[in-house]
Amino acid sequence: MADFNNKNVLVTGGAGFIGSHLCDHLLTEPVVKIIAVDNLYLGKEENLSEAKVNSKFRFINCDVTNYESIAKIISDNEIDVIFHLAVIPLEASLENPVWCFDQNIKMTQNLLEIIRLSKRQISIIAYSSSEVYGTAIYTPMDENHPLLGHTPYAASKSASDLLVYSYGKTFGIDFSIVRPFNNFGPRQNEKNYAGVIPLTIRRIMEGEKPVIFDDGTQTRDFFYVKDSAYWTAEIYKNEEAHGQIINLASGKQIMIKDVIEIICKELKYSGEIERRATRIGDVRVLEGNVELAERLLNFKDITTFDQAIIPTIKWYIETLFKNK
Repeated sequence: MADFNNKNVLVTGGAGFIGSHLCDHLLTEPVVKIIAVDNLYLGKEENLSEAKVNSKFRFINCDVTNYESIAKIISDNEIDVIFHLAVIPLEASLENPVWCFDQNIKMTQNLLEIIRLSKRQISIIAYSSSEVYGTAIYTPMDENHPLLGHTPYAASKSASDLLVYSYGKTFGIDFSIVRPFNNFGPRQNEKNYAGVIPLTIRRIMEGEKPVIFDDGTQTRDFFYVKDSAYWTAEIYKNEEAHGQIINLASGKQIMIKDVIEIICKELKYSGEIERRATRIGDVRVLEGNVELAERLLNFKDITTFDQAIIPTIKWYIETLFKNK
């Protein structure tokens, strides 16, 4: 078993939605220190308010595409483990596909080159995305499902995965690739490039109509962010998971229109729901197969959507819209 004893850990995208929860969880492990880096493109320093009270934690504003800056941070802090979550999101790739693709590849490539050239043994746990699969050809979608992503973002994540895998095979870098499905929970960005849950909450709280694209029967596999943080750490701790690509998912499909109805009910919204045409790049069906995680990690007892959605809605109301 690998462990975090006496380890110095770096989290890229550490001020982001999943990254900040991962920092919180890693601070419960016996690490020496955790360095979170983020350029705050989408991340927020307030997401790290809990982590910042811990003397083992430090936040550095850094763009991972800047090779010299991130290399110095890794060297100066004698990093042993890198959790790579920094990313330009899907929606940005619809507006500026070349930039999104280049940025995501550059960040991954920088980290891999730094590891390759380092005199230290550095492990990398790289975050992928279920978007690499595209719309399901079969369900549930296992790690061998064809990579048929619908967007430049999905292509950038597929290419990043291949980079990580190739560096592992060619240069002996210790790696794991995490493929999370649709993470949700507190701290998910509610403004630019927001996901359906925080975006619907914000629209209703600001007096707008919630929106359903297409007919709303498209499905997603929602996975609670705190579970994502816990199992990401477990992937590093389990040596059998090293060198593997592993789905993290609930293994259940939920229709988007049902998610929006739950939010409307909780917020006591009884007005109209706006219907819009299908979004470009949208996938129809996502449902993850987690048999590999079950076999390698004893993956179980995850938080269900029903258990987490109401507390998530309440968090947004109490934290972001308390004066509404």
